Amino acid sequence: MYSAIRANKRNTVIIMTVFVALIGALGYLIGYLAEDMTYAYVILVCGGLYAAIEYFAASSQIIRMSGAVPIKREDNLTLWNTVENLAMTDGLPMPKVYIIDDPAPNAFATGRDPEHASVAATTGLLDLMDKRELNGVMAHELSHVKNYDIRVSMIVFGLTCAIGYISDMLLRVSFYGSGRRSNDDDNNGGGLILGLVGAILAPIVAAFVQLAVSRQREYLADASGALLTRDPDGLASALAKLESNGRPMRRQNNEMAHLYINNPLKSGGISKLFSTHPPIEDRIKRLEDMRDRM
Repeated sequence: MYSAIRANKRNTVIIMTVFVALIGALGYLIGYLAEDMTYAYVILVCGGLYAAIEYFAASSQIIRMSGAVPIKREDNLTLWNTVENLAMTDGLPMPKVYIIDDPAPNAFATGRDPEHASVAATTGLLDLMDKRELNGVMAHELSHVKNYDIRVSMIVFGLTCAIGYISDMLLRVSFYGSGRRSNDDDNNGGGLILGLVGAILAPIVAAFVQLAVSRQREYLADASGALLTRDPDGLASALAKLESNGRPMRRQNNEMAHLYINNPLKSGGISKLFSTHPPIEDRIKRLEDMRDRM
């Protein structure tokens, strides 16, 4: 378990480096096509400022985008007590608790650290799970908090949004900026193609990085949550229900899909290739193996 956490920390550095390099490359392309490298420096600086702002603001933004509503103990005693008991057992501060009015069963955790963490569950999840399964799901989410997955996921969310904005800027500069570089049609065409390739590939690379972040951390959170409850079968049963009863959420957003315990997006076709979640059957198999070793 501890070796997996150390590996996650190393992977986090690699992932952040890839994102910074990608933003730098996009900035360079924009500066090249606009014939003014000032754009590249401005984008790097703005990207850094954006990341710093998102570090503190992304959690609130995520909660708002999900439509989550904060609750008190008396609003849902079962959910509140489940989260409170697990937090106390794991030595964590009590996170803020939210409910999302959505029939799709799902849950997520967010925040920059355990002292500023939030957990949310949909009404669909609360209706579907029994107490044992809900305990497993919330233990999974609190494991994201303890392992600081929430911080990495939040940063990835912010940087993915930033790359989307910069790619859109590159696309515009490709059409309008490359035409000012030269009267040479070959140069114009080359600049346009280069810009288009960059604008198309950057979000794809960002999506694969987002995918890598989520898949490894979902496996780790499953294992950590099962250790917390000492009940791998409880989480395995919850995952089986998510597999058979899963549906797309009403509010869908690609940038925050990796935060949820189950894929909140419409599945099928090429979306499976870019799914931020490992196959549930693989997750259940790992939990079953873990149960046999306990």
